[in-house]
Amino acid sequence: MWLEIVLASVLGLVIYWFVSRDKEETLPLEDGWWGPGARPPGGEDESIRHFKVETSDEEIDDLHRRIDKARLTAPLEDSRFHYGFNTSYLKKILSYWRNGFDWRKQVEVLNRYPHFKTKIEGLDIHFIHVKPHELPSGRAAKPLLMVHGWPGSFYEFYNIIPLLTDPKNHGLSDEHVFEVICPSIPGYGFSEASSKKGLNSVATARIFYKLMLRLGFQEFYIQGGDWGSLICTNMAQLVPSHVKGMHLNMALILRNFYTLTLFLGRRFGGLFGYTERDMELLYPVKEKIFYSIIRESGYMHIQSTKPDTVGCALNDSPVGLAAYILEKFSTWTNSEFRDLEDGGLERKFSLDDLLTNIMIYWTTGTITSSQRFYKENMGKNFTAEKPFRMKVQVPTGFAAFPCELLHIPEKWLKFKYPKLISYSYMARGGHFAALEEPELLARDIIKFVGLLERQ
Repeated sequence: MWLEIVLASVLGLVIYWFVSRDKEETLPLEDGWWGPGARPPGGEDESIRHFKVETSDEEIDDLHRRIDKARLTAPLEDSRFHYGFNTSYLKKILSYWRNGFDWRKQVEVLNRYPHFKTKIEGLDIHFIHVKPHELPSGRAAKPLLMVHGWPGSFYEFYNIIPLLTDPKNHGLSDEHVFEVICPSIPGYGFSEASSKKGLNSVATARIFYKLMLRLGFQEFYIQGGDWGSLICTNMAQLVPSHVKGMHLNMALILRNFYTLTLFLGRRFGGLFGYTERDMELLYPVKEKIFYSIIRESGYMHIQSTKPDTVGCALNDSPVGLAAYILEKFSTWTNSEFRDLEDGGLERKFSLDDLLTNIMIYWTTGTITSSQRFYKENMGKNFTAEKPFRMKVQVPTGFAAFPCELLHIPEKWLKFKYPKLISYSYMARGGHFAALEEPELLARDIIKFVGLLERQ
């Protein structure tokens, strides 16, 4: 007992020493060229071009032929989603995809918002840019960059955009109205993939910063989850004077002395700043963290080492692609969904939304290039790299969704984000928050901006 108290006290002193050593650093902005071959002489074409999502009979016919030829393995009895995607339920999805899903109609849905492309560092960068139809008198729209992750896309934000650009007509306060910019990460969907090795989250953050400057924004808000949270964090580390505030619904806290308190937190949670809700979401550690990480991270090891190998299979088979992606939308939304025969997918999402996201990967052939993002970011000793060690000196808000893959307590966040001004325990929701719980996320973004602008 006394030994535990001494250890806890020493660990607390070590943490205090590290926390008190805040230094305001920035990452070097640098430059890059990711297009094929050498950078051409002369300046880059900085024009912004309208873009429209399109399809064809040939594209749809090819998809249907491949679905018709699907060769599935029967699931084990009573396996549900514990072995991955259950093929008995997959048959239902394939039947709908083949006979009920209207891709032409979903293309019209995608084109509901204005799409654009522009060349940055040799790559054609795709984005949607949605402005408010009208603004309250005397108000200006606040620019908000929203960044997706894997295996999502810009489409994740389609349901939250109206709540941010037209909050009053959706039951929210119009004190803060946004114009929303949602780019596609290079190599995802309609953004061109890099021809060279090394395009990581820092390079992507720089590209998106250049995009915002090109759109005329010197200061702006940023928001992200999954890879989007890391890209936004890197942007705040690169150009903190341009980022008015950053809102996250996931954070990668890897080099943090607070994580060591997990082993003593069950007994001394209050000493380390854990709330009762933190304790509920973190413990028992063996099940909620260690087993969960092992169970859900196999894909990450593959994609961080040899993404092109599995990419060959997924890029050739829409059925395999659907199973691979949709399994994440099941267990990352709620880990308990693995106990259900249908993975709980339709409890939170419509099949139209899920299949539209898959079609963005399928029709663009970008599953392999999207997976390479893991290898570029998770090289050897990646946690020792400066972006993971640096603190973020930008006002930050955080929405802690209870079914996220790993709960991050406020104390952990404040170590890396010392200017954290808003931390919310969300009532429900998981990894794909913008798609699953758009109103909850929108309200928290608005709350954060309100707190920041009243300071």
